[in-house]
Amino acid sequence: MDRIGLYIHIPFCRSKCPYCAFVSSPCQDSDPPEIYLDALRKQVDVLSAHPWCREQSFATLFVGGGTPTIYSGAQLAGLVKHCLTQFPFIDNPEVSVETNPNTVSAGKFALLREAGVNRLSIGVQSFADTLLTAAGRSHSAAEAISAVEQARNTGFDNINLDFIYGLPRQTVSDLRQTLEVAVSLHPEHIALYEMTIEPDTPFARMTDNDKLSLPGQDEVAEMEESAQDQLKASGYGRYEISNYARPGRECRHNINYWQNGSYLGLGASAVSCFDGFRVVNVADHQQYVRCVQQDVMPFDNGEGLSVEAGFRESVITGLRMTAGVSVTKLRQRYGLDPQEYYGKVIAGFVKQDMLFFDGDMMRLTEKSFPVANQVLAALV
Repeated sequence: MDRIGLYIHIPFCRSKCPYCAFVSSPCQDSDPPEIYLDALRKQVDVLSAHPWCREQSFATLFVGGGTPTIYSGAQLAGLVKHCLTQFPFIDNPEVSVETNPNTVSAGKFALLREAGVNRLSIGVQSFADTLLTAAGRSHSAAEAISAVEQARNTGFDNINLDFIYGLPRQTVSDLRQTLEVAVSLHPEHIALYEMTIEPDTPFARMTDNDKLSLPGQDEVAEMEESAQDQLKASGYGRYEISNYARPGRECRHNINYWQNGSYLGLGASAVSCFDGFRVVNVADHQQYVRCVQQDVMPFDNGEGLSVEAGFRESVITGLRMTAGVSVTKLRQRYGLDPQEYYGKVIAGFVKQDMLFFDGDMMRLTEKSFPVANQVLAALV
């Protein structure tokens, strides 16, 4: 029996960042709706009683968003407890909650700890106030530092900090200084994502009108290389293209995604994957609530991947991890061999020193990391 993950989506935040394309709604002048949590609890009750779920062994719970901690500590802790009680979890599961620095307090952290949360993911993005303002973030560097300190004082010993590089007007020196502050706070995990301009976002419109000053690709590549060297020297191993961790502190929930494992997603826009069959919930949170209230499954669409499509997806997601993807496991799961399937494409990447085989593992080279998206796109 495979161990699977449970994801809960909270689609609310204090304000919408201009680069964000995730399904989220700002609640700047109002509290997030309690009725949404009621719907989530009801969907938990319904699906946790399903025979398929009863037969699983849930290993991770991840509450993401949006900003889950926009809800009160009691509300969010109650939801976490309900999930851990209703679903069959292993002993000592990884239980993560995403948060932004200006939505937390020592009291809220204490309630989450008591409920069973043992990992925090704090969206910092930068420790430079000018860059935070340029990125449309609603918190300050001081609030981010305070959030980490409060989490530590409450007993959290597994903390991830999220950062973005390639921000408007950011330099290599800016990123280096931000990571110096980050390392001084001793997080167990650091996620470092390249800024991407997503369609239909304010940043996309600003880019179209030449009103957004972004670093050039050469400078962005230098940022990535500099960050990798800096984090490696500070004891953080790069285990996925955008993720670094101290030994043993890799995110188990996300590793399940990258290994194309099964997971259950609850809430508006959440995605579930059942051994290659993918189900997506409706994106509108009000429609999601109406469906659950009316005892209608809030599904928007479903897709069953063919054997070849599932194989390609497992190759692409697996190669995001620095350990790579097991050729033997691909053969066992899909009956396909990557060298035979891709032929000259794989051979070409090997010749260019972009990809290599290390025993049973097919892996990207460090040289290919800055252009990994282009390499992976050729394997779709």
